[in-house]
Amino acid sequence: MKKFSVFLISLLGFVATAQDFQGVATYESKTALPDMSGMRRPNDITPEMEKQMQERMKKALEKTFILTFNRTESTYLEEEKLDAPGENGGFRMMANFMGGGGKHYKNVKDKRFLMEKEVFGKEFLIDDTLPKIKWKMEAETRKIGQYTCYKATATVPTDKTDFRNMRPKKQEAAAKTDEAKKAEAKPTNFMDSMEMAKEVNIVAWYTPDIPVSTGPSNYWGLPGLILEVSDGKTTLLCSKVVMNPKEKAEIKKPSKGKKVTQAEYEDTVTKKMEEMRQMGGPGGPGGGRPPRMN
Repeated sequence: MKKFSVFLISLLGFVATAQDFQGVATYESKTALPDMSGMRRPNDITPEMEKQMQERMKKALEKTFILTFNRTESTYLEEEKLDAPGENGGFRMMANFMGGGGKHYKNVKDKRFLMEKEVFGKEFLIDDTLPKIKWKMEAETRKIGQYTCYKATATVPTDKTDFRNMRPKKQEAAAKTDEAKKAEAKPTNFMDSMEMAKEVNIVAWYTPDIPVSTGPSNYWGLPGLILEVSDGKTTLLCSKVVMNPKEKAEIKKPSKGKKVTQAEYEDTVTKKMEEMRQMGGPGGPGGGRPPRMN
């Protein structure tokens, strides 16, 4: 009976320690802008203006995210920054379509996630199962800070609402005469020259030294915290980890917005973007105002 009591006390102590386990990881994001060479620009946009716009967009896409996690749950938030002088809502909206904004909650035990997103003045709460990622374990290792990390790769479907997955349409390989090329109608809208990639290749680096199956954004499923992940366009790199901070943060589920699945959200946003394109949105002849959600 005495041995059983000692075992029970030890077990309860282990459970309490597991419940108290918490970490905070800071990630810095870098995103490469799409290749715009050969694309038609509006007549009133000079090369100098275009270069300035690209620099501003590049800076807007340099983000800092905070991942707060325990053994099964996590929240992932963009660190808020003050707008620079002259910054406008258009750049903020574009940045929101490139992985920013909203609270992101994951539960790897229940395999579910919740995410708040605001698009065209309407709030959504995406509630869905975590995407299945078929990781391939690689033999390579490297150090990130003090942690030994192991490489894993995967191919995943793209998020159709994330503009980082846009790319210039492929040109036909067949040779054409100069006259035929001149006769072709040039796109009058930026979006007419772009297409959405169907899937992306992921490279992740995780450390078993931090035994949680989570990471930034919707990345998860590896036997250790993901400290770096790249999809070829965007890289998320952990710059700081604090384990078991003195002040524990409450990991809360987001609750604002109309509840939808990931597929419903993508369908709604892509329809609105097509409506915007038809109205003459960015790069279009009319320069139409973004539509509001009903």
